[in-house]
Amino acid sequence: MSLPQELTSPGTAPAAHDSPARRLPTLTGMRFVAAAAVLLCHFSLYIRGNPDFWRNLGQVGVSFFFVLSGFVLTWSARPGTPARAVWRARAAKIFPNHLLVGAAHAGLMLLTGKAIVAAQILPTATLTQSWIPGFDLTTAVSPVSWTLSCEVFFYLAFPLLLTQIRRIPPRYLWWAAAALVAVIFTLPTVAEHFVPNGKPMSPLLPYLDNDAWFVGFFPLARAFEFALGMVLARVVATGRWVQLGMAPAAVLFVLAYWLSMGSGLYSFSAATVIPIAMLICAGAVADVEGRPSPLRHPYLVRLGEISFALYLVHKPVIDYGAKLLGIPHFSGMALVDQVVVLGPLFAVALLLAWLLYVGVERPMMRHWGRRRPRRNAGHRAACRECPARTCPGQSVGADRLDGEGAAEAR
Repeated sequence: MSLPQELTSPGTAPAAHDSPARRLPTLTGMRFVAAAAVLLCHFSLYIRGNPDFWRNLGQVGVSFFFVLSGFVLTWSARPGTPARAVWRARAAKIFPNHLLVGAAHAGLMLLTGKAIVAAQILPTATLTQSWIPGFDLTTAVSPVSWTLSCEVFFYLAFPLLLTQIRRIPPRYLWWAAAALVAVIFTLPTVAEHFVPNGKPMSPLLPYLDNDAWFVGFFPLARAFEFALGMVLARVVATGRWVQLGMAPAAVLFVLAYWLSMGSGLYSFSAATVIPIAMLICAGAVADVEGRPSPLRHPYLVRLGEISFALYLVHKPVIDYGAKLLGIPHFSGMALVDQVVVLGPLFAVALLLAWLLYVGVERPMMRHWGRRRPRRNAGHRAACRECPARTCPGQSVGADRLDGEGAAEAR
């Protein structure tokens, strides 16, 4: 299986893969903002305040990443790329970081006397934990890696999904997007009426664990957000975006976020998925058309490039940093104390994320995230005798394919 024909940018002929029209630095900057939202959500476990406000930050951040993944992978897809090349690139990005951080987290758990259940290790290591109901298992050992379990499923399904979505006539793309949004809105109702009741998750999370697992953790349920991002990438690429700018999209997002507080299971994704999708599309159009975008600032783009590593390392930094400082859960810190504590922990998380990015993620992507060179049949015989390392017959298929990275600023 290979990927279908490459998309085109709005109002242009098919663009070269590395052309400015194909790069989406604004979305890279958005990635950092979303990662920071998840970080603040987890830091809120150590302060007092509006629990819905803080909890929803994390849920919005995760939903953003799911929609963004579908959008960017579709936007950056190259024609004729073998499915195995996509899978290899995604595995090279995810698993080295995940396994290293998971092992470090497990070591910290053992050093602090926290038990590790043997049954939790294999599902977490293989990123299959989100398929198994139960909050304790889903967030075991590496608490944030459950989202990677969903992403792995998305990536495996991506070549097939892209083939099907490419078959949708452009005039029906908005109808396809509306259908996906409708399904996302029905999932909480399905969970409440058809998913067997479970136990309460925690005092902080006012859901039954089976309901929350189905709506928030189950890869099949979250795949509709990924598919929505894919459809919207085609909406933008075919020039059918409604030209809603980033500022109006941001206002709609803030309004939807405020309304999502206290919305129960709808707060996982349904309450905010539309403005999230609008922000992503508006940001992509701003990059393609050269419109001003504060999220395109080089510093934010660089931070966005390490956002995946930051997402992985921030939870153990917060939990064990707070433990080292003797800060209990819900300590009721004053605002000044919160800033004093959060600042250093955030700095440590950023430093570790940068080290993980430059020491593991980027080298692994460069080594394993490339299509393996194959010789052109017409040059095979000549290449055996050719001393030049840049012979065309040796470079066919050697392009870099890194999925999301193709749409980020280099």
